[in-house]
Amino acid sequence: MIMEFIDLHTHSNCSDGTLAPAEIFSLARSIELAAVALTDHDTVAGIPEFMAAAKEHPECEAIPGVELACSFMSKEIHIVGLFINPAGVKLQEFIEDARLERMRRNRDLLVKLSLLGYELDLSMPQFAGLPLEGVGRPHFAAALIEHYNFTHPRMVFEKLLGRNRPAYIPRRLPEPSRAIEAIHDAGGIAVWAHPVRREANERAFLKRAARKLTNMGLDAIEGYYSMFSSVETAMVTEVAGSLDLALSGGSDFHGANSPDVILGFGAGGLRVPAALLDGLKAKRFPGLPGQVRRPDVYDN
Repeated sequence: MIMEFIDLHTHSNCSDGTLAPAEIFSLARSIELAAVALTDHDTVAGIPEFMAAAKEHPECEAIPGVELACSFMSKEIHIVGLFINPAGVKLQEFIEDARLERMRRNRDLLVKLSLLGYELDLSMPQFAGLPLEGVGRPHFAAALIEHYNFTHPRMVFEKLLGRNRPAYIPRRLPEPSRAIEAIHDAGGIAVWAHPVRREANERAFLKRAARKLTNMGLDAIEGYYSMFSSVETAMVTEVAGSLDLALSGGSDFHGANSPDVILGFGAGGLRVPAALLDGLKAKRFPGLPGQVRRPDVYDN
């Protein structure tokens, strides 16, 4: 049987998902994906378990990854690293800085929610077993649903936790050049995740930002995503082609923390072609004269 589809953007309970890394791989196998990547936010803690689960199942390629938050052109953007060595020195330094910043943000968020009348305690089950730096907004949303009058994570984000909402706490984030450098140092390729923001002058921003990121060393861009329409995928594909960027894609799966997003299928209509892997791997191991092959630190 030829497995035709992949999912290169998923999150486990090592960041803000609800499934264990091994469970994500098992689910990917059950729906016959050709490849699946674990790309937790600012952590690589789940990669050993994820890769161990894949050892006896070569029919489904497990790709170690990470998703790094950055500040760029007055916006927060995310750079996904694929095929990384989680022990990369610069990557570990980036992750440690992100850990400290996430702790600061979460402390401030607890205070802000309290001032708004929403008292939360880190002993609540929604935070059980997680260090403060491992807590994300989906964990806060789950606790608010359990203890206050909310019925869905989307409702929590629209009223409290979303950007520019009363409880939103911005993070102090590094430039994407540092994330791209850390990913390359770890032997991986750098992918601009979910680049469509549905704002005014979207196409112009996408082209301008992609060009600047490419000059920083960006390798690929996420053209297939749970919330993208076919028109948006076509727009990203056009920009990728104009800049010689590879295309990637994934669901941004978080398990029960994003119940409308299904592994491999996104919001229902997502199907990321397995053929994209060739272009992504070509970026990792350039074959043109004069190009330098990156260190072979990823062993699949």
